[in-house]
Amino acid sequence: MSYDDDVHPYSDVVNGRVDAVLLDHVLAERTMRRISGLYTQSEPVAVGHYIGVLAPANTALRDRINEALRAAMRDGRLEAIFRKWNVWNDAQSGFFARVLAGTEVKSTDVPGTAPESIWGMTRRYLPSFLTASVVTLVLSCLSMALAIGVGVLLAVGRVYGRRWLRAAIIFYVEVIRGTPVLLQLFIIYYGFAEIVRLPAFVAALLGLGLNYAAYESEIYRSALEAVPRGQLEAARVLGFTDGQTLRLIRGPQAFRLALAPMTNDFVAMLKDSSLVSVLTVMELTKQTQIFATNLGSWVIPGALCATLYLAMSLPLSQLARRLEARWKAATAS
Repeated sequence: MSYDDDVHPYSDVVNGRVDAVLLDHVLAERTMRRISGLYTQSEPVAVGHYIGVLAPANTALRDRINEALRAAMRDGRLEAIFRKWNVWNDAQSGFFARVLAGTEVKSTDVPGTAPESIWGMTRRYLPSFLTASVVTLVLSCLSMALAIGVGVLLAVGRVYGRRWLRAAIIFYVEVIRGTPVLLQLFIIYYGFAEIVRLPAFVAALLGLGLNYAAYESEIYRSALEAVPRGQLEAARVLGFTDGQTLRLIRGPQAFRLALAPMTNDFVAMLKDSSLVSVLTVMELTKQTQIFATNLGSWVIPGALCATLYLAMSLPLSQLARRLEARWKAATAS
């Protein structure tokens, strides 16, 4: 799992979502002081160094900085600073000794390999992009199915329900529409973790589905109320129950009116699914972030991501336009 911060990985360890976290020793030590019950492996996986990069014209400044750091190592000032801020460990004492002895290996002394070309990295990441696109599409389809099912129930309850039920539905719809979907995803995944530990994909599905259900319910309610009242009165005169009227007369006509905006909402959900990357779901946007970080540029990853989103959303937009055009023609005739 890839995270965008260094806080939630340790929270997921505590909640049992992941088995271990691979991060800097300093971050691990600070987290252990904040969260009880964690254990840091004593042997490091790798040793890294922070370096300063200066322009080629600043070689004199570079040499003065290096000498200032060596002087602080010799007289113990640098170690005292590190200890003051609790970022010192035993590995650094050996590093200091090697630097002062002149035996620390320089980066220019390490044989390297030729960097991989941009197009080579693109070809290597392309299968991951396609897999992430499938995850995005599956997540959007399942979330939209949930949104439609819950939205229909909310709309029917809003139209036919008792006063208390209508009030509860209005409260739900207004709260969901009045708060950011990103906040709702965080609450479902992290806020409810002490009650139920949902997998990231399930939390994303619930978050998107329940959010869009509020919007879908308003579409369906408007479509139900758009059916001419004369037809409803005629059905009542003929002895139809409310259930039969909804199923045989009102529902089919409302579905015809709601199908085009419902398709537009699915296109919007397809794009909003990018927000679930904060829950470690490896969908298209998350994969784009990883590729862009490793490549050092957003141009090619961003263009590839946009192309895949367009490939998924444009057919749906075209379908919505065709449905609207067909129904306008049918109404006019």
